[in-house]
Amino acid sequence: MNNNRAGSFIKQPFGYYTFRPNPLPPSPPVKIDSQMISLLSKADRMLGRLDGVTQTLPNPELFVAMYVQKEAVLSSQIEGTQASLSDLLDISSSDEKRHSIAEVVNYVNAMEYGLKRIRALPLSLRLIKEIHAVLLNKGRGSSKPPGEFRSSQNWIGPAGCSLIDATFVPPTVPDMKEALGDIENFFYSEDEIPPLIKIALIHAQFESIHPFLDGNGRMGRLLITFWLCQQNILSQPLLYLSYYFKKHRTGYFDSLMKVRQDGEWEQWINYFLIGVAETSEEAINTAKDILQLKADCEAKLQRKGGINYTKLLELLFVTPTVYKSTVSERLGVSTPTASKIVDDFVNLKIIVDVTPNKQRYKKYAFMKYIIILNRGTELTQ
Repeated sequence: MNNNRAGSFIKQPFGYYTFRPNPLPPSPPVKIDSQMISLLSKADRMLGRLDGVTQTLPNPELFVAMYVQKEAVLSSQIEGTQASLSDLLDISSSDEKRHSIAEVVNYVNAMEYGLKRIRALPLSLRLIKEIHAVLLNKGRGSSKPPGEFRSSQNWIGPAGCSLIDATFVPPTVPDMKEALGDIENFFYSEDEIPPLIKIALIHAQFESIHPFLDGNGRMGRLLITFWLCQQNILSQPLLYLSYYFKKHRTGYFDSLMKVRQDGEWEQWINYFLIGVAETSEEAINTAKDILQLKADCEAKLQRKGGINYTKLLELLFVTPTVYKSTVSERLGVSTPTASKIVDDFVNLKIIVDVTPNKQRYKKYAFMKYIIILNRGTELTQ
């Protein structure tokens, strides 16, 4: 089959073709034309605005914590996981959702683990394996072995397809090992490639290498965040492209295949840069809406006063669903006091009763906040 600057397809003894990627950067180099310069400029500008907006948040850590959960839901949905943010926040989760929710929780844990580890350990193959072990800790894929690069051939295609019928067959194990060494070197190569273009190249290359038996898509999307955080592109880890990849799913997979089949790096990079700008804008709007919601809630609580009302509002931005017992415990107040505070929040229409039928203890949700965060994560039939 064809050879191009992205790599070549190698016919194997059993008749299927595997992809052997060329080392990065592409040769000849990426053509940074006027269109790409314009897209890069907008993406950089929007990232700067996102960084500025998040700096104005009263507690950016709370926003990051919830946004990581949103990213986890979106990234898992791309892989077919049937769980929404509402399920993760336990508003209406059922037994059927438990496995899906577990996968999303794994993603949250992997994100948090990786962000802590890159402060002490440079992004490397070793760290990627560590993070993957957390990502596939339990649930789907946990038998394929977490934290270990594959020792057998994998392939991508419709359910039940064979190697011959596959849409794409990643490198053989020897070629995979060589490509992984190359991509690790590229992480830290000194070059003049703009950071957003460089991470676009890294993500596409990682997806083509497909070094694990499961979890490659989720791991590749995590890699974007980790690399940009390590490069200090953003002060907070808030560029999560799963929102864009899910919305333009066909474009995502088609652009990656065009790289492999035709060496179309420029098309992929342009797609990626548009995604950075669009995703940044979505996150900016979300941050602004959360700021406005917080201000509205504080205005409603002004006449109530008291530190415990402020504490509960802060708690709701971390845990948007609560019980009266939770409030009593987290605020360190008596049950009657917690009950009064919660009732006041209900009367002020800050939280609503979402208790399922036959459930003994009442459950309350900060629905306006959940609705803001839930945008884009709704499951469609």
